[in-house]
Amino acid sequence: MIHTRAEQLEAFGRFLDVLDELRQKCPWDRKQTNESLRPNTIEETYELCDALIRDNNAEICKELGDVLLHVAFYAKIGDEKGAFDIKDVCDRLCEKLIYRHPHVFGNEKAETAGEVVQNWEQLKLHEKGGNKSVLSGVPAALPSLIKAYRIQDKARNVGFDWEQREQVWDKVKEEIGEFQAEVAGMDKEKAEAEFGDVLFSLINAARLYKINPDNALEHTNQKFIRRFNYLEAHTIKEGKSLHDMTLQEMDVLWNEAKKFEAL
Repeated sequence: MIHTRAEQLEAFGRFLDVLDELRQKCPWDRKQTNESLRPNTIEETYELCDALIRDNNAEICKELGDVLLHVAFYAKIGDEKGAFDIKDVCDRLCEKLIYRHPHVFGNEKAETAGEVVQNWEQLKLHEKGGNKSVLSGVPAALPSLIKAYRIQDKARNVGFDWEQREQVWDKVKEEIGEFQAEVAGMDKEKAEAEFGDVLFSLINAARLYKINPDNALEHTNQKFIRRFNYLEAHTIKEGKSLHDMTLQEMDVLWNEAKKFEAL
């Protein structure tokens, strides 16, 4: 359903009124702090990501509401401290969006999405007097796989990248070889370091071929779960236990699951 801007603003205002009342009258809401909310915020963000992966619009709508609640709740706490409120949050966001989109709100030109991203990163470097380093905008708390992708992408935006994307495969092969050598030498610490290099190089390859490695891995996770659940369900149906089955018997059911997915 499409709503008018007036209806959207009315709904947002109602939401803020509800939050104000909860903060005043609900014992749980009254006791919340930035620190107590933070773990829940992380959980809600992952639940939204799960809904996005499943492309479930009803769930996306629901989870967006939960994330919005946390955004407004932090702003409410900021208001109570006299630090900032939801207006300040919105104003700063608008100012940032306008500043970082000079091709829309100014006289700059950007014909492609890639040019927009490159301009965005350059503008970020010039903020705060230009004292930010290229990689300073990568949150330390990001999951390692996503962090690696963002590190590489930010380096790319200042020209630190392969001249030809095909060149990355030599690096991937080199890192795999070094990992195999350390595994053969039974040096766990060095093997772990080399395995990290393997992953980093594969993430680099994915980036160069415009594949989001986090999405790709999660799709594979979900595929494995579906197939393993099929294997487990049919094993139980036959009155057996996975512990009692041979690997060959499991492979038969696993291949059945693959065939059903292909239909």
